[in-house]
Amino acid sequence: MTITALVNGRVLTDNGFSDDLTVLIDGPRIAAVVPRTDARARAAREYDLGGKMLAPGFIDCQVNGGGGVLFNDAPNVETIRCIAAAHRRFGTTGLLPTLISDDRETMRAAIDATTAAIAQGVPGVLGIHLEGPFLSPQRKGIHDAEKFCSPEAADIEHIASLGAGKTLLTLAPEVVAPEILRKLAARGIVLAAGHTTANYAQTRAALDAGLRGFTHLYNAMSPLGSREPGVVGAALEDVVSWCGIIVDGHHVHPAALRIALAAKPQGKIFLVTDAMPPVGSTQTEFLLNNEVITCRDGVCTNAQGTLAGSALDMATAVRNAVAMLHIPLAEALRMASAYPAAFLGIDDHHGRIAPGYAADLVELDDDLNVHATWIGGAAMTHDIASPGNR
Repeated sequence: MTITALVNGRVLTDNGFSDDLTVLIDGPRIAAVVPRTDARARAAREYDLGGKMLAPGFIDCQVNGGGGVLFNDAPNVETIRCIAAAHRRFGTTGLLPTLISDDRETMRAAIDATTAAIAQGVPGVLGIHLEGPFLSPQRKGIHDAEKFCSPEAADIEHIASLGAGKTLLTLAPEVVAPEILRKLAARGIVLAAGHTTANYAQTRAALDAGLRGFTHLYNAMSPLGSREPGVVGAALEDVVSWCGIIVDGHHVHPAALRIALAAKPQGKIFLVTDAMPPVGSTQTEFLLNNEVITCRDGVCTNAQGTLAGSALDMATAVRNAVAMLHIPLAEALRMASAYPAAFLGIDDHHGRIAPGYAADLVELDDDLNVHATWIGGAAMTHDIASPGNR
Protein backbone atom coordinates (compact mmCIF):
# COMPACT_ATOMS: atom_id res chain seq x y z
CA MET A 1 0.00 0.00 0.00
CA THR A 2 1.35 3.42 -0.96
CA ILE A 3 2.37 5.69 1.90
CA THR A 4 1.10 9.26 1.67
CA ALA A 5 3.16 12.12 3.07
CA LEU A 6 1.27 15.23 4.18
CA VAL A 7 3.87 17.95 3.73
CA ASN A 8 4.29 21.71 4.01
CA GLY A 9 1.68 22.22 6.74
CA ARG A 10 1.37 23.44 10.32
CA VAL A 11 0.81 20.22 12.22
CA LEU A 12 -0.99 20.28 15.56
CA THR A 13 0.98 18.13 17.99
CA ASP A 14 0.67 17.64 21.74
CA ASN A 15 3.03 20.60 22.13
CA GLY A 16 1.30 22.96 19.72
CA PHE A 17 1.74 23.69 16.03
CA SER A 18 4.91 22.71 14.18
CA ASP A 19 5.73 23.72 10.63
CA ASP A 20 8.66 21.36 10.08
CA LEU A 21 6.89 18.01 10.37
CA THR A 22 5.55 15.56 7.81
CA VAL A 23 2.73 13.14 8.62
CA LEU A 24 3.00 9.73 6.97
CA ILE A 25 -0.23 7.82 6.39
CA ASP A 26 -0.12 4.09 5.73
CA GLY A 27 -3.60 2.68 5.14
CA PRO A 28 -6.01 3.69 7.91
CA ARG A 29 -3.32 4.71 10.40
CA ILE A 30 -0.67 7.35 10.91
CA ALA A 31 2.60 5.52 10.32
CA ALA A 32 4.92 8.24 11.57
CA VAL A 33 5.35 11.94 12.22
CA VAL A 34 8.81 12.87 10.99
CA PRO A 35 10.94 15.88 10.04
CA ARG A 36 10.25 17.02 6.50
CA THR A 37 13.79 15.97 5.53
CA ASP A 38 13.20 12.34 6.56
CA ALA A 39 13.97 9.85 3.78
CA ARG A 40 10.59 8.13 4.29
CA ALA A 41 8.83 11.38 3.45
CA ARG A 42 10.81 11.80 0.23
CA ALA A 43 9.92 8.26 -0.85
CA ALA A 44 6.17 8.67 -0.27
CA ARG A 45 3.40 10.08 -2.41
CA GLU A 46 3.10 13.75 -1.41
CA TYR A 47 0.04 15.78 -0.52
CA ASP A 48 1.01 19.46 -0.25
CA LEU A 49 -0.88 21.25 2.53
CA GLY A 50 0.26 24.60 1.17
CA GLY A 51 1.01 26.04 4.58
CA LYS A 52 -2.42 25.29 5.97
CA MET A 53 -3.12 23.69 9.36
CA LEU A 54 -3.38 19.94 9.85
CA ALA A 55 -5.34 18.95 12.96
CA PRO A 56 -6.90 15.77 14.29
CA GLY A 57 -10.33 15.30 12.77
CA PHE A 58 -13.19 16.61 14.85
CA ILE A 59 -15.22 14.23 17.01
CA ASP A 60 -18.83 15.22 17.68
CA CYS A 61 -20.68 13.28 20.38
CA GLN A 62 -24.08 14.86 19.73
CA VAL A 63 -25.37 14.97 16.17
CA ASN A 64 -29.15 14.75 15.75
CA GLY A 65 -29.14 15.50 12.06
CA GLY A 66 -27.52 17.16 9.09
CA GLY A 67 -27.75 17.33 5.33
CA GLY A 68 -31.51 17.89 5.61
CA VAL A 69 -32.28 14.70 7.56
CA LEU A 70 -33.03 13.87 11.20
CA PHE A 71 -31.95 10.56 12.75
CA ASN A 72 -35.27 10.12 14.58
CA ASP A 73 -37.25 10.41 11.34
CA ALA A 74 -35.56 7.48 9.64
CA PRO A 75 -33.12 5.58 11.86
CA ASN A 76 -31.41 3.65 9.07
CA VAL A 77 -28.00 3.38 7.46
CA GLU A 78 -28.73 5.87 4.68
CA THR A 79 -29.73 8.54 7.17
CA ILE A 80 -26.52 7.97 9.11
CA ARG A 81 -24.53 8.11 5.88
CA CYS A 82 -26.16 11.43 4.92
CA ILE A 83 -25.59 12.97 8.36
CA ALA A 84 -21.96 11.89 8.47
CA ALA A 85 -21.29 13.20 4.96
CA ALA A 86 -22.85 16.57 5.78
CA HIS A 87 -20.75 17.04 8.90
CA ARG A 88 -17.56 15.84 7.23
CA ARG A 89 -17.59 19.06 5.20
CA PHE A 90 -17.03 20.90 8.49
CA GLY A 91 -14.11 18.76 9.62
CA THR A 92 -16.03 16.14 11.60
CA THR A 93 -14.37 12.80 10.96
CA GLY A 94 -16.01 10.94 13.85
CA LEU A 95 -19.49 11.29 15.28
CA LEU A 96 -22.27 9.67 17.24
CA PRO A 97 -25.63 9.88 15.46
CA THR A 98 -27.96 10.97 18.22
CA LEU A 99 -31.47 9.72 18.84
CA ILE A 100 -33.67 12.14 20.74
CA SER A 101 -36.07 10.47 23.22
CA ASP A 102 -38.27 8.01 21.35
CA ASP A 103 -40.07 4.72 21.89
CA ARG A 104 -38.23 1.47 22.45
CA GLU A 105 -38.91 0.20 18.93
CA THR A 106 -37.26 3.27 17.42
CA MET A 107 -34.35 2.93 19.84
CA ARG A 108 -33.80 -0.64 18.70
CA ALA A 109 -33.96 0.43 15.05
CA ALA A 110 -31.41 3.19 15.69
CA ILE A 111 -29.01 0.83 17.44
CA ASP A 112 -29.38 -1.77 14.67
CA ALA A 113 -28.81 0.91 12.00
CA THR A 114 -25.67 2.12 13.74
CA THR A 115 -24.35 -1.42 14.04
CA ALA A 116 -24.98 -1.92 10.32
CA ALA A 117 -23.40 1.43 9.40
CA ILE A 118 -20.22 0.53 11.26
CA ALA A 119 -20.19 -2.95 9.70
CA GLN A 120 -20.58 -1.41 6.24
CA GLY A 121 -17.77 1.05 6.89
CA VAL A 122 -19.81 4.24 6.67
CA PRO A 123 -17.06 6.85 7.15
CA GLY A 124 -16.95 8.58 10.49
CA VAL A 125 -19.44 6.56 12.54
CA LEU A 126 -18.02 5.89 16.01
CA GLY A 127 -21.18 4.65 17.73
CA ILE A 128 -24.51 6.03 18.87
CA HIS A 129 -25.81 8.59 21.37
CA LEU A 130 -29.16 7.82 22.97
CA GLU A 131 -30.33 11.12 24.45
CA GLY A 132 -33.15 9.76 26.57
CA PRO A 133 -35.75 8.47 27.14
CA PHE A 134 -34.83 8.19 30.85
CA LEU A 135 -35.15 11.93 31.43
CA SER A 136 -37.01 14.43 33.61
CA PRO A 137 -40.27 15.97 32.34
CA GLN A 138 -39.41 19.14 34.25
CA ARG A 139 -36.29 19.61 32.12
CA LYS A 140 -37.54 18.16 28.86
CA GLY A 141 -36.44 20.98 26.57
CA ILE A 142 -37.62 20.08 23.07
CA HIS A 143 -37.99 16.37 23.91
CA ASP A 144 -41.42 14.73 23.91
CA ALA A 145 -42.10 13.95 27.58
CA GLU A 146 -44.62 11.29 26.54
CA LYS A 147 -41.64 9.22 25.40
CA PHE A 148 -39.99 9.38 28.83
CA CYS A 149 -39.87 6.28 31.00
CA SER A 150 -37.84 4.52 33.66
CA PRO A 151 -35.43 1.79 32.56
CA GLU A 152 -36.42 -1.85 32.74
CA ALA A 153 -34.13 -4.87 32.90
CA ALA A 154 -34.58 -5.54 29.18
CA ASP A 155 -33.52 -1.97 28.38
CA ILE A 156 -30.01 -2.69 29.62
CA GLU A 157 -29.64 -5.48 27.08
CA HIS A 158 -30.99 -3.34 24.25
CA ILE A 159 -28.83 -0.35 25.09
CA ALA A 160 -25.74 -2.56 25.32
CA SER A 161 -26.47 -4.39 22.06
CA LEU A 162 -24.44 -2.20 19.69
CA GLY A 163 -22.23 -4.58 17.77
CA ALA A 164 -19.24 -2.23 17.62
CA GLY A 165 -18.32 1.31 18.56
CA LYS A 166 -19.34 3.35 21.58
CA THR A 167 -22.78 3.85 23.11
CA LEU A 168 -23.40 7.12 24.94
CA LEU A 169 -26.55 7.34 27.04
CA THR A 170 -27.84 10.65 28.39
CA LEU A 171 -30.10 10.18 31.41
CA ALA A 172 -31.49 11.93 34.47
CA PRO A 173 -29.85 10.58 37.65
CA GLU A 174 -33.09 10.96 39.61
CA VAL A 175 -34.81 8.64 37.11
CA VAL A 176 -32.16 5.90 36.95
CA ALA A 177 -31.12 4.26 40.20
CA PRO A 178 -27.40 3.92 41.00
CA GLU A 179 -27.55 0.13 40.77
CA ILE A 180 -28.82 0.42 37.18
CA LEU A 181 -26.06 2.92 36.40
CA ARG A 182 -23.49 0.43 37.66
CA LYS A 183 -24.90 -2.30 35.44
CA LEU A 184 -24.89 -0.02 32.39
CA ALA A 185 -21.34 1.17 33.09
CA ALA A 186 -20.20 -2.42 33.54
CA ARG A 187 -21.49 -3.14 30.02
CA GLY A 188 -19.31 -0.39 28.61
CA ILE A 189 -21.99 2.26 28.21
CA VAL A 190 -20.73 5.84 28.48
CA LEU A 191 -23.13 7.59 30.86
CA ALA A 192 -23.90 11.31 30.90
CA ALA A 193 -26.39 13.38 32.88
CA GLY A 194 -28.76 15.66 31.05
CA HIS A 195 -32.35 16.89 31.01
CA THR A 196 -32.39 16.44 34.75
CA THR A 197 -33.69 18.03 37.95
CA ALA A 198 -31.32 16.00 40.12
CA ASN A 199 -29.91 17.66 43.18
CA TYR A 200 -26.24 17.68 44.12
CA ALA A 201 -26.43 14.54 46.26
CA GLN A 202 -28.20 12.56 43.53
CA THR A 203 -25.69 13.69 40.95
CA ARG A 204 -22.79 12.87 43.23
CA ALA A 205 -24.23 9.37 43.80
CA ALA A 206 -24.53 8.92 40.04
CA LEU A 207 -20.90 9.95 39.54
CA ASP A 208 -19.87 7.39 42.14
CA ALA A 209 -21.95 4.77 40.27
CA GLY A 210 -20.28 5.33 36.90
CA LEU A 211 -21.61 8.57 35.43
CA ARG A 212 -18.84 9.84 33.16
CA GLY A 213 -20.03 13.22 31.93
CA PHE A 214 -22.66 15.88 31.38
CA THR A 215 -24.62 16.56 28.21
CA HIS A 216 -24.69 20.21 27.05
CA LEU A 217 -23.58 21.70 30.36
CA TYR A 218 -25.95 24.30 31.87
CA ASN A 219 -28.78 23.49 29.45
CA ALA A 220 -31.74 21.47 30.75
CA MET A 221 -30.25 20.74 34.17
CA SER A 222 -30.61 22.03 37.73
CA PRO A 223 -28.43 25.13 38.13
CA LEU A 224 -25.74 26.02 40.62
CA GLY A 225 -27.28 27.61 43.70
CA SER A 226 -25.90 28.91 46.97
CA ARG A 227 -27.58 26.24 49.10
CA GLU A 228 -28.20 23.57 46.47
CA PRO A 229 -25.30 23.17 44.02
CA GLY A 230 -27.45 21.10 41.66
CA VAL A 231 -26.19 19.24 38.62
CA VAL A 232 -24.14 22.19 37.39
CA GLY A 233 -22.39 22.50 40.75
CA ALA A 234 -21.60 18.80 40.86
CA ALA A 235 -20.30 18.91 37.28
CA LEU A 236 -18.02 21.87 37.90
CA GLU A 237 -16.69 20.50 41.18
CA ASP A 238 -15.90 17.00 39.94
CA VAL A 239 -12.37 16.69 38.56
CA VAL A 240 -12.86 13.33 36.86
CA SER A 241 -15.94 13.83 34.67
CA TRP A 242 -16.25 15.55 31.29
CA CYS A 243 -18.69 18.23 30.12
CA GLY A 244 -19.94 18.81 26.59
CA ILE A 245 -20.69 22.42 25.70
CA ILE A 246 -22.56 24.10 22.83
CA VAL A 247 -20.66 27.25 21.88
CA ASP A 248 -23.08 28.98 19.54
CA GLY A 249 -23.74 32.14 21.55
CA HIS A 250 -27.37 31.12 22.06
CA HIS A 251 -27.44 28.08 24.34
CA VAL A 252 -25.15 29.45 27.04
CA HIS A 253 -23.69 32.87 27.76
CA PRO A 254 -19.97 32.85 26.94
CA ALA A 255 -19.12 34.08 30.45
CA ALA A 256 -20.80 31.01 31.96
CA LEU A 257 -18.70 28.80 29.68
CA ARG A 258 -15.54 30.65 30.64
CA ILE A 259 -16.38 30.01 34.30
CA ALA A 260 -16.74 26.31 33.52
CA LEU A 261 -13.37 26.28 31.78
CA ALA A 262 -11.80 27.91 34.82
CA ALA A 263 -13.42 25.42 37.19
CA LYS A 264 -12.70 22.14 35.40
CA PRO A 265 -9.23 20.66 34.83
CA GLN A 266 -7.85 21.16 31.34
CA GLY A 267 -9.14 18.51 28.97
CA LYS A 268 -12.45 17.93 30.71
CA ILE A 269 -14.59 20.22 28.56
CA PHE A 270 -15.25 19.39 24.93
CA LEU A 271 -17.26 20.85 22.06
CA VAL A 272 -20.50 19.41 20.69
CA THR A 273 -22.88 20.78 18.09
CA ASP A 274 -26.29 19.26 19.01
CA ALA A 275 -26.78 19.72 15.27
CA MET A 276 -30.10 19.48 13.46
CA PRO A 277 -30.97 18.89 9.77
CA PRO A 278 -30.15 22.43 8.54
CA VAL A 279 -26.41 21.86 9.05
CA GLY A 280 -24.89 21.20 5.64
CA SER A 281 -28.10 22.01 3.80
CA THR A 282 -30.15 25.04 2.71
CA GLN A 283 -33.09 23.84 4.79
CA THR A 284 -34.55 26.35 7.24
CA GLU A 285 -37.44 24.30 8.66
CA PHE A 286 -37.96 20.71 9.77
CA LEU A 287 -40.37 18.67 11.85
CA LEU A 288 -39.59 17.30 15.29
CA ASN A 289 -42.28 15.54 17.32
CA ASN A 290 -44.83 16.94 14.84
CA GLU A 291 -43.70 20.49 15.63
CA VAL A 292 -42.31 22.85 13.03
CA ILE A 293 -38.79 23.88 13.99
CA THR A 294 -37.52 27.04 12.34
CA CYS A 295 -33.87 27.98 11.93
CA ARG A 296 -33.16 31.72 11.79
CA ASP A 297 -29.76 33.35 12.25
CA GLY A 298 -28.31 30.05 13.40
CA VAL A 299 -30.97 29.43 16.07
CA CYS A 300 -33.39 26.49 15.89
CA THR A 301 -36.64 26.96 17.86
CA ASN A 302 -40.23 25.84 17.93
CA ALA A 303 -43.18 28.25 17.82
CA GLN A 304 -42.86 28.88 21.57
CA GLY A 305 -39.20 29.81 21.28
CA THR A 306 -37.83 26.63 22.87
CA LEU A 307 -34.38 25.79 21.57
CA ALA A 308 -34.38 22.67 19.42
CA GLY A 309 -30.79 21.63 18.98
CA SER A 310 -28.65 23.92 16.88
CA ALA A 311 -27.51 24.88 13.41
CA LEU A 312 -23.90 24.67 14.59
CA ASP A 313 -21.10 22.80 12.84
CA MET A 314 -17.81 21.84 14.47
CA ALA A 315 -15.60 24.20 12.49
CA THR A 316 -17.81 27.07 13.64
CA ALA A 317 -17.80 25.71 17.19
CA VAL A 318 -13.99 25.87 17.17
CA ARG A 319 -14.10 29.36 15.68
CA ASN A 320 -16.57 30.47 18.37
CA ALA A 321 -14.51 28.91 21.15
CA VAL A 322 -11.57 31.08 20.17
CA ALA A 323 -13.63 34.25 19.73
CA MET A 324 -16.08 33.86 22.63
CA LEU A 325 -14.13 31.89 25.20
CA HIS A 326 -10.77 33.56 24.53
CA ILE A 327 -8.81 30.34 24.34
CA PRO A 328 -5.86 29.55 22.05
CA LEU A 329 -6.66 27.93 18.74
CA ALA A 330 -4.66 24.79 19.57
CA GLU A 331 -6.74 24.29 22.72
CA ALA A 332 -10.01 24.86 20.85
CA LEU A 333 -8.98 22.24 18.30
CA ARG A 334 -8.24 19.77 21.12
CA MET A 335 -11.70 20.49 22.54
CA ALA A 336 -13.03 19.24 19.21
CA SER A 337 -10.80 16.17 18.96
CA ALA A 338 -8.59 14.92 21.80
CA TYR A 339 -11.00 15.74 24.62
CA PRO A 340 -14.15 14.12 23.17
CA ALA A 341 -11.99 11.11 22.33
CA ALA A 342 -10.96 10.91 25.99
CA PHE A 343 -14.59 11.21 27.10
CA LEU A 344 -15.55 8.30 24.88
CA GLY A 345 -12.55 6.25 25.96
CA ILE A 346 -11.03 6.05 22.46
CA ASP A 347 -8.12 8.40 23.07
CA ASP A 348 -5.61 5.58 22.66
CA HIS A 349 -6.30 5.59 18.91
CA HIS A 350 -8.29 8.76 18.09
CA GLY A 351 -7.93 12.49 18.64
CA ARG A 352 -4.18 13.01 18.15
CA ILE A 353 -1.69 13.22 15.32
CA ALA A 354 0.71 10.53 16.46
CA PRO A 355 2.06 7.19 15.21
CA GLY A 356 -0.46 4.37 15.41
CA TYR A 357 -3.45 6.69 15.63
CA ALA A 358 -6.33 6.66 13.17
CA ALA A 359 -5.58 8.74 10.10
CA ASP A 360 -8.63 10.93 10.79
CA LEU A 361 -7.45 14.43 9.96
CA VAL A 362 -8.65 17.85 8.85
CA GLU A 363 -6.91 20.48 6.73
CA LEU A 364 -7.88 24.05 7.70
CA ASP A 365 -6.98 27.53 6.58
CA ASP A 366 -6.51 30.45 8.94
CA ASP A 367 -10.25 31.20 8.89
CA LEU A 368 -10.96 27.58 9.84
CA ASN A 369 -12.48 26.76 6.50
CA VAL A 370 -12.18 23.03 5.83
CA HIS A 371 -10.22 22.19 2.68
CA ALA A 372 -9.80 18.45 3.09
CA THR A 373 -10.48 15.60 5.49
CA TRP A 374 -9.12 12.11 5.92
CA ILE A 375 -11.11 9.30 7.55
CA GLY A 376 -9.23 6.06 7.99
CA GLY A 377 -6.62 7.43 5.61
CA ALA A 378 -9.13 8.07 2.81
CA ALA A 379 -8.93 11.68 1.63
CA MET A 380 -11.73 13.96 0.51
CA THR A 381 -11.35 17.56 -0.61
CA HIS A 382 -14.09 20.08 0.13
CA ASP A 383 -15.43 23.12 -1.67
CA ILE A 384 -15.44 25.85 0.95
CA ALA A 385 -17.85 27.91 -1.16
CA SER A 386 -20.57 25.25 -0.94
CA PRO A 387 -23.94 26.37 0.52
CA GLY A 388 -24.04 25.91 4.25
CA ASN A 389 -20.28 25.49 4.53
CA ARG A 390 -19.86 28.60 6.67
